[in-house]
Amino acid sequence: MTGERDAAQSRYDQARYVENGEYEPLLSEKDLTRVDIGDGDNGDGGESTDSPLPDDLTRDSLELPELSEPELARHYTRLSQMIYGIDSGPYPLGSCTMKYNPKFTEDVAALPSAAVHPDRSEASVQGTLELLYRLQDYLGRIGGMDAVTLQPPAGAAGEFVGIRVAAAYHEHNGEGHRNEVIVPESAHGTNFASAALGGYDVVSLPSDDEGRVDLEALEAALSENTAALMLTNPNTLGLFERDIAEIAEMVHDVGGLLYYDGANLNALLGRARPGDMGFDVMHYNVHKTFATPHGGGGPGAGPVGVVDELAPFLPSPRVRKRDANSKTGKPVYERFEPEHTIGKVHGFDGNWLVLVKTFAYIARLGDEGLADASASAVLNANYLAEQIDYEIPYGPFHHEFVASAGEQDAADVAKRMLDYGVHPPTTKWPEIVPEALMTEPTEIESKDTLDRLAAAFNAVADEDADTLEAAPERTTARRIDQTSAARNPRLSWQALADDS
Repeated sequence: MTGERDAAQSRYDQARYVENGEYEPLLSEKDLTRVDIGDGDNGDGGESTDSPLPDDLTRDSLELPELSEPELARHYTRLSQMIYGIDSGPYPLGSCTMKYNPKFTEDVAALPSAAVHPDRSEASVQGTLELLYRLQDYLGRIGGMDAVTLQPPAGAAGEFVGIRVAAAYHEHNGEGHRNEVIVPESAHGTNFASAALGGYDVVSLPSDDEGRVDLEALEAALSENTAALMLTNPNTLGLFERDIAEIAEMVHDVGGLLYYDGANLNALLGRARPGDMGFDVMHYNVHKTFATPHGGGGPGAGPVGVVDELAPFLPSPRVRKRDANSKTGKPVYERFEPEHTIGKVHGFDGNWLVLVKTFAYIARLGDEGLADASASAVLNANYLAEQIDYEIPYGPFHHEFVASAGEQDAADVAKRMLDYGVHPPTTKWPEIVPEALMTEPTEIESKDTLDRLAAAFNAVADEDADTLEAAPERTTARRIDQTSAARNPRLSWQALADDS
């Protein structure tokens, strides 16, 4: 603990230059004596107080691994070479949409002008507010929505906000008795969780023989208690809901709202809009659709769009353009509170730098580029599906497809694909397809990459069970006990001593 006093003494020995041409110490002798050096002296000659922490969380010394700079640099370089990421090669996780993040968006987010303190006055951040306003407008036009909030920090958070907006809308209209949200069996797990977290009873909706919404089952599930139907289109099988106009009418006829899960929006960009299909509220997964970073525990963004009737219930604040311009004739932007807002759901105006990347991506592509992206996503999925030997029971599909591993175990297939130098697809889901291999190559991959993926699929398809069960064999780490790894993670380097 003497290190703290040494550090304080070092500061005391330093000096700073003052205006009169003399030097003075950074700390006075009096300040120095107040440093708690942890040896029983509290600086006033008495005993130091006990730590408020439990004994098992306190320590007398700090032990850190002692490594030289070359050792440390080489260690992390080796780790980077052992890890497979979207910059390494194809990452065809169905539904998750692992898309390459163009580096120019990182450059834009790193601009000094993007470093904005949340407490700055509106007058001093007009450029920031203008970008937020324009992004609201971009997303609204892309989704066919009338108003957008940028606050939610992730897709799942966007779902929750959308559900809370729907609840506030019904409550405001004297229909707080609506206590059910209908969710298809093939929906993302977050849909069920968001509805339940929002206080609703979840009604599960089965698929028909073609993998789409069963209209008869929907008719039976709808009632005066229905608050919303949560749906994505194309659905989790990559299938477009051909009866979407009828589905919307059925939901609206009982007074419910139609919620759009934006996970699969990249299949429709520039070609169709959820708002035109009858959806009332939606969230945008900007990491899936507009190539901001995805996952890894970092910040995300899940903006929510709504039709006019729901706009007064959006989180506060939003950004708008004032009716009158400034004295210089330039537009003036301001934050405002919607009339019946559900309140603030995230700090500042959302995850600002993620939103900057979203704006940059949309602005760079423009209308033509966004339409081309969706076309390429659909083309790539269909091309890859034609090249693989596994059965694909449902179609025609758009940006993704779900193959069946048949007699093979889908998890074993995934492990074995690692040996061929590619990342496997999502497995075991949706359950409507036995031994599911849910695959989404996205629009970024070239024909050569798709051929490489197909070769890996087909090589594994021809292998026996013993080979698959032993996989992976060529990776840095062999097959692990995933259940134990999830339930008993080792979060400290010191835990490695348990193996010695």
